[in-house]
Formats: sequence, C-alpha cells, structure tokens
Amino acid sequence: MSDVTNILLVGVGGQGTILVSSILCKGLVEAGYDVKMSEVHGMSQRGGSVSTTVRFGEKVSSPIIGEGQADILVSFEAMEALRWLNYVKPGSKIVVNNKQIASAPILAGKASYPDDAIAFLQGRVETDVIDAEAIARELGNLRCQNVVLLGSLVERMGLTNVNWDDIVAKTVKKAFIDLNVKALNAGRTAVLH
Repeated sequence: MSDVTNILLVGVGGQGTILVSSILCKGLVEAGYDVKMSEVHGMSQRGGSVSTTVRFGEKVSSPIIGEGQADILVSFEAMEALRWLNYVKPGSKIVVNNKQIASAPILAGKASYPDDAIAFLQGRVETDVIDAEAIARELGNLRCQNVVLLGSLVERMGLTNVNWDDIVAKTVKKAFIDLNVKALNAGRTAVLH
C-alpha cells in the first residue's frame, strides 16, 4: 500500500484551478509532506479543460496520476467531472461544483450538455455536490468559487492539521485575503452538511 495520496483537480480555463492547486501544495508542504504538482492548461485561454495533479505523502517520486489512481477528484464544473471520472479509483471521492459551463461544441449546437451529470457521478462514486457559485455570490464575489471548493476538499480529506487561513493569506493578493479566507471556511462548512 502506498503512503502517497493522489488529488486530481479539473475545471475550465479561468476558474482558478491552478491557484487552488498552489494554495493546496503550500499547505501540504507546511504540514511536512513531500509534494509534487503537475498542471495541464490545454486550451484554457479559450475556456478549455484544465487539470492539475497534486500528490503528497512521505516520499513522492512523480507528479503524474494515471487512470484509476486518484484518491479524490475535485471538479470545478460538472461535465469536467464526467470527463475525468476514469481517473478515480474504487472507493475514492469526488467534490464537484454543480456549475455548468457550455463547451465550444455545445455552444455551436453540435453537442448537448448532459442532463444527469451529477446524478451519474453520485451513482458511481461518493460525491459531495457544492453550490460554490451560490456561496461565492453570498460572499459578494463570484471569483472565489475556487477557494470554496478548496475548503470543501481540505475538510473532506481531513487535512485539518494545516492553518489554511494563513496559507491563503500568504498566497492571494492582499486586497482579497478576507474574501478568500471566508470562502475557504464556507467551503469547509458546506461539505459537512
């Protein structure tokens, strides 16, 4: 059995997937873990898929996660969770934002958004559905949805031995520290309900 935990974070360009991965890595390093991160931007500048892997443990030799190896999948958009579902291993967990962002083929009328994406996920894997957009709206800034999902991730994984408020404060711009700390804690609370 491996002492390495594999996290896969996926979303669409502009959702802040890479920022969350950076905050996550800083917190895990501060907690004393060996951490490796890899990111794939794809067509992120044009709203395409973005994925980031974070692996942590006593000794991590590679940042790569293969199919069937993710302990937890965090999806910033519902259809991206479907796209990456084959990367989760049996007994894993998913934290998914119920946000739907239409891809280029959907916008062009060549495909349709799956009606039952969340239900499909829930039927296969233990899934926490987070309405990160509603939480962010309550906090007054839709751009903090990513940090809401980070809060849900750290709570779901039991990574409570890290001062996440401090890590967020060290990572985001000074003007956005308070908002992001509130978003983190709102995400932690959301996954408990």
